[in-house]
Amino acid sequence: MFNNSDAYWWEGGKKVEAGEQFAPRKLQTNLDKLTRKHAGRRSRTRTDRKRGHYIQARPAGNKTDDIAFDATLRAAAPFQKQRAEQLKESGMAYALKKSDLYRKIRVRRTANLILFVVDASWSMAVSERMNATKGAIMSLLTDAYQRRDRVGLIVFQKDRASMILPPTNSVTLATKALANIPVGGKTPLSAGLILAYDTIKREKTLHPDIVPLMILLTDGAGNVSVGSLPPQEEGNRIADQFKSEHIKTVTINMEHVAFDQGLASKLAERMGGPCYSLGQLRAELLYDTVKKEIGDR
Repeated sequence: MFNNSDAYWWEGGKKVEAGEQFAPRKLQTNLDKLTRKHAGRRSRTRTDRKRGHYIQARPAGNKTDDIAFDATLRAAAPFQKQRAEQLKESGMAYALKKSDLYRKIRVRRTANLILFVVDASWSMAVSERMNATKGAIMSLLTDAYQRRDRVGLIVFQKDRASMILPPTNSVTLATKALANIPVGGKTPLSAGLILAYDTIKREKTLHPDIVPLMILLTDGAGNVSVGSLPPQEEGNRIADQFKSEHIKTVTINMEHVAFDQGLASKLAERMGGPCYSLGQLRAELLYDTVKKEIGDR
């Protein structure tokens, strides 16, 4: 959409250092809420594949690809006398019917994708906010390093959005990418949302097991369009796509309470996710917000 190879598109902004890191805590999703295809190491979730820890059995119905023989035999045991004729005709030692079949319920570990999308315009140009965001990302990456979680960062400012940190679990790459991110300029909210949506869709194609969560930090006041629609209407329409695709989102309203017009909360509602107002944003508070939302799955 934009040519992000221009090394000078940030020129004129104010650079912000990364905030203080802290010891992160484990992110854990609730069991039996999601079905994924591949393994991860972070959150326990159901899987339809024949690999994973067998935890219980349920009636198989038409799904007979992973039969739980122990549960199936127990289900058929009370009816063996009634099926004496069936045993005699078949010559089998045990009489089974389709209604006896149970299939295995398994759980595996899945990975999380935590994608930060940050408004770096003057509308939220307080350096401490960007400082706290960087600190939270570095802390999450430290935790993700051994757990296959992926963390990414998109920044939108002036007339475009840029992928500052492609989804990764590499602390080294993150340190380099986060070193010099300035703030300032207009607010191309639509560009940030489009890049975030495309990134999540691509990651889910490449990593079908991934569980995405977008953390949007903005006041919701877009003033630059990528198309012909007014900025606010364009942003709302893009936000609707997150809801229709069931992509989990969290919006953090960065507007000062005295000037808040409710734009961030309206945007969050369009995306189908919660909106938090954090007047004093600290890295650990942002991390706790991420942990809570992933834990609510």
